[in-house]
Amino acid sequence: MRIEEQMMMSITHHDEHLVDRVAMLAMRAMIALQPTADLGPDGRPAFDDLMEKTPIAEGVEYGPAMVGGVHGWWCRPVGTEAGCAILYLHGGAYAVGSARAYRHFGGQIATRARAPVFVADYALAPGRPFPAAVDDAEAAYRALADTGASRLAIVGDSAGGGLALVVASSMTRAARKGVVPRPVATVALSPWTDLALTGESITTRAGNDPLLTSAALQAARQRYLRQHDPRDPLASPLYGDLAGLPPTMLHVGEDEILLDDARRYVERLGAAGSAGELHIWRGMVHVFPANLALLRAAREATDDVGAFLRGRLADPV
Repeated sequence: MRIEEQMMMSITHHDEHLVDRVAMLAMRAMIALQPTADLGPDGRPAFDDLMEKTPIAEGVEYGPAMVGGVHGWWCRPVGTEAGCAILYLHGGAYAVGSARAYRHFGGQIATRARAPVFVADYALAPGRPFPAAVDDAEAAYRALADTGASRLAIVGDSAGGGLALVVASSMTRAARKGVVPRPVATVALSPWTDLALTGESITTRAGNDPLLTSAALQAARQRYLRQHDPRDPLASPLYGDLAGLPPTMLHVGEDEILLDDARRYVERLGAAGSAGELHIWRGMVHVFPANLALLRAAREATDDVGAFLRGRLADPV
C-alpha cells in the first residue's frame, strides 16, 4: 500500500492480493467468452440478474418503498438509530440497473455503515433521458430530509457514482440557502464523472478493461444526453463547482478505463479546498466492490466505505 497526500487530498494505492489475481484471471477468461454486455434497455434483465448475485447481508430488513415520488428499496439494519440515512444511486450507464437488483449490495453497505440505505429507482434512458435522473435523485434526497433525517450521505457506483457527486454538489448549494441539510459524506465507486470522455485512461486502459469500452460509453452518453452538452456539470460532475463539498471517498480499479474520471475528480476536489480521498486498487476492474463473494479487495473496499460513512453519520450536525 502506498499513500500520497497533498492539501485536502489523499490517494491510496492498494496492492493486489494473490488470491484476487487468480480470481481475476478466471473472471477475465470467462468474460472473454461471453457476448459484449448490452448497456441498453434490452440488457436490463441480464444486468439485474448479475447484481442480484451479491450476497445478502445478515440482520438487514428489505422492503420496497416510495420516497419523494421515487420508487426504490429500503435496506434497514436492525437496531440503527434514527436521524441518519444513505441515498444509494445504482450504476448501469443511466439505462440499466434497478433498486431491487441492488438491494443486496445496498444492504452490505447499510450493515457496515450502521445506517438505513434507500436505493433509488431513478429515471432511466432512453425513455426518460437527462435531466430526469438528476431530478429523481434530488427529489429522493429532499424527501429523506423531510422525514427527519438530518445526517444524510450519498453513495453511488459507475453512472450512479457520477450522479451521487452531482447531487452532493446541488444539495450543498441548497444547504447554503437553508433548504436541506448538507450531505455529511459522499462515496463514489468507479464513478463516471466526465461524459465528454476526455480522460487519457479511456485509451491507455482500453486493453486492460474487460467490462467497458469507449464505444459503449459513447452509446450510453447518446441515450442519456441526446444532444445535450456532456460538459454540463449536472451531467459531468468533473466540470462542476467543487468548493465546500462534504468529505468524499472514491474507489476505482487500476485496470478500468474510467480510472482518470476518478483521479481527475479528486484532484479538482483538493484544488477547490474540499476533502477527498481516492483509493486505487491494483488489478481491479469496474465496480469491483460489488463482487463480495469472490474478491478480498471487494470486502476490504466495502469495509472502508462503511467505516468512512459510519464515522461521518455519527458526527452531530
